[in-house]
Amino acid sequence: MQTPLELRHLRTLVALREAGNLSRAAQLLNLTQSALSHQLKALEEHYGAELFARKSNPLVFGVVGQRLLKLADAVLPRVDEADRDVRRLVDGSAGQLRIAVECHTCFDWLMPAMDAFRERWPEVELDIVSGFQADPVGLLHQDRAELAIVSDVDADETGVVVHPLFSFEIVALLPKGHALLAKSWLEAADFAGHTLITYPVPDEMLDLVRRVLRPAGITPPRRTSELTVAMLQLVASGRGIAALPLWAVEGYLARGYVARQRIGEQGLTGRLYAVSTPRLAVKPFLADFVRLMRETSLLNLAAVSLL
Repeated sequence: MQTPLELRHLRTLVALREAGNLSRAAQLLNLTQSALSHQLKALEEHYGAELFARKSNPLVFGVVGQRLLKLADAVLPRVDEADRDVRRLVDGSAGQLRIAVECHTCFDWLMPAMDAFRERWPEVELDIVSGFQADPVGLLHQDRAELAIVSDVDADETGVVVHPLFSFEIVALLPKGHALLAKSWLEAADFAGHTLITYPVPDEMLDLVRRVLRPAGITPPRRTSELTVAMLQLVASGRGIAALPLWAVEGYLARGYVARQRIGEQGLTGRLYAVSTPRLAVKPFLADFVRLMRETSLLNLAAVSLL
């Protein structure tokens, strides 16, 4: 009997195991959830058995699903390794990847992605441009970096290639028991009269200021800190309010160190992009690094969606 099993089916099962549910697995594979479900249903119809329990949490694979996952674990790493080897033979593998970062909290997910990349592409010289960069894209034009991690890209920017990474929720951080926690969400006016604790960056790099407070004409007093933990210490001691990505403060929230509140009825969404030089954009190792950054963020950070 001819099998319908293909590499894409094995990748689907691995993504489902790693992501834990259909929607996140679909994002990993850049598929719609219905397309992913169709793949799984076709396999189940062929084998006459369920691959996993539909309502299990965490996901529980049946004996058929487990056997196919065992095959995937044996086959896919060798296929991916061969694919990289072929790309090295055709395009060359050596290169330099200097990364400029504008985001103070990016290292939580960037460093694991860099570690994985070094194992896969040892010939590529990978490094982070020292210090916080107010204009990382400008470093690309100055040949001081090959890749920039930014929260916004000027629509008029030329000579670069934009690689969407992920979106995430930005939440307000308040002391436990603060009166504003009784509200369903915070509006711009709720920040008036409270000290706003931020990183020492231009207002254009702060989503809360640029998209919420400034349009409403709200200019609260400010206090800055380079360190996330120092900002949260100030919040916990009642010195002010901060606004940070949910994934950057999840551990502190779990320990009850501070409390969070939604900003706006629909929440405040931030976005991150990787921007590269056109010369680098065609390199296979750059595409692999972008994929690793996207996968690392989706699998390890709270309230993240791929762009």
